[in-house]
Amino acid sequence: MASGARLVILGKQGAGKGTQSVRLSHYLAVPHISTGDMLRAAVKAGTEFGQLAKSYMDSGELIPDDVIMGIVEDRLAEPDASRGFLLDGFPRTAIQAEALDEMIKPHLIDLAIDLDVPTELVLKRLSSRRVCQTCGANYSLEAPPKLNWTCDLCGGEVVQRPDDTEVAIRRRLDLYDKATAPLIEFYSQRNLLVSVDGVGTPDEVMERLVAVVNKARYSRSAQ
Repeated sequence: MASGARLVILGKQGAGKGTQSVRLSHYLAVPHISTGDMLRAAVKAGTEFGQLAKSYMDSGELIPDDVIMGIVEDRLAEPDASRGFLLDGFPRTAIQAEALDEMIKPHLIDLAIDLDVPTELVLKRLSSRRVCQTCGANYSLEAPPKLNWTCDLCGGEVVQRPDDTEVAIRRRLDLYDKATAPLIEFYSQRNLLVSVDGVGTPDEVMERLVAVVNKARYSRSAQ
């Protein structure tokens, strides 16, 4: 890879993509672009798009391609993404992956990383997750805020997201298997896919991610 990097992070919901994407984006000095964060911001603002997105998110459904591709394309056109980016939550289908290739021409995706975590562990993580309604900080039943489900950072109320109920989670995982998993094949056929074990402490997983990214950098620079 040249300066910067254009990366896609794949993996089931709850695999730790958000946490690791933030850390990896800092390491690479490129923006972390989370479609989930952008969608939730629109929902919180109560925009027309946010209200539409909320109806899909609350039921665990995927946002329609044309809607999500539009907001991603607008974000990638911003100046801070000119030398690279780390996409978290997009693409989720082969159609979206092809659209992404068109968006970033003449550049190419450098690497697609599949953060691999067993389904049962993901289900446990998501069903125990709690989120601050004000700032979005993440907690869990195992690691709650210090005072009565009040955010340690901003004092906001910490709650379970509507899409983190077991029914919605199982629906999302089913959709992942049917619609998103083919991305593994899409990027594998292009020799861009690397699978990384997502089980372990955040530091352990980060070490694995940095190793595969640096290996890809070395390989590309040697070509």
